[in-house]
Amino acid sequence: MDGKKLVKMANQIGGFFAAEPDPKVAVENIASHLKRFWEPRMRREILAMLDAGGDHGMLPLVVQALQQNRQSLEPVA
Repeated sequence: MDGKKLVKMANQIGGFFAAEPDPKVAVENIASHLKRFWEPRMRREILAMLDAGGDHGMLPLVVQALQQNRQSLEPVA
């Protein structure tokens, strides 16, 4: 899948949950959404983009959700 599309989709999810007053809850909700609705291939690819560093274009809340919940988001081999 196109990495730019994944970032756009993740940022849309992050933008939705950014309205949550508690940032911790927002981060958990983003991770939960990615875990429930994104297939493993999509999660693997966005985590690889995060690992690659540079200007990936992800919102800070999305980055935080990926970093803090990485273990639960990584697909099982």
